[in-house]
Amino acid sequence: MARLAIALIAGILFGLGLTISQMVDPAKVLGFLDLAGDWDPSLALVMLGALAVMAPAYAASRRLAAPFCADRFALPPSAQVDRRLCVGALLFGIGWGLVGYCPGPALASIGFGGSRTLLFVVASVRDGGVRWLQSRSSAISSSSWKRPATLSERRSTP
Repeated sequence: MARLAIALIAGILFGLGLTISQMVDPAKVLGFLDLAGDWDPSLALVMLGALAVMAPAYAASRRLAAPFCADRFALPPSAQVDRRLCVGALLFGIGWGLVGYCPGPALASIGFGGSRTLLFVVASVRDGGVRWLQSRSSAISSSSWKRPATLSERRSTP
């Protein structure tokens, strides 16, 4: 129950931060991404603020054996930048630039209404679900699948 309460509080804080920073407004986001036009640099300050909070928190987490509400950290098995990661980042950026939403702000802005936002969220959930099912079936059939690395295993890897 404590785990759910912490997740709820974190989600509320995240949603409030997105709303206060206006990242739930696609016009604001597109203004930030429009480097050649009427560029709005204010979201860069939001990102710098997030980094200022997250960098020390991440550094502190590396000294922990496990997170507060889980048995171990859920880290990707590899920190390698590969083709799959680059293609995914490229597709994410293209989608963000075309629509003005990424998944977090889209979820936070559902409360404001709008059929475009709802369509984006439904399509994202559908596509994410399809990708999850694909990864599960390939992980089950693949003998090379490995569980996510623990933090101590990641530290010992060169």
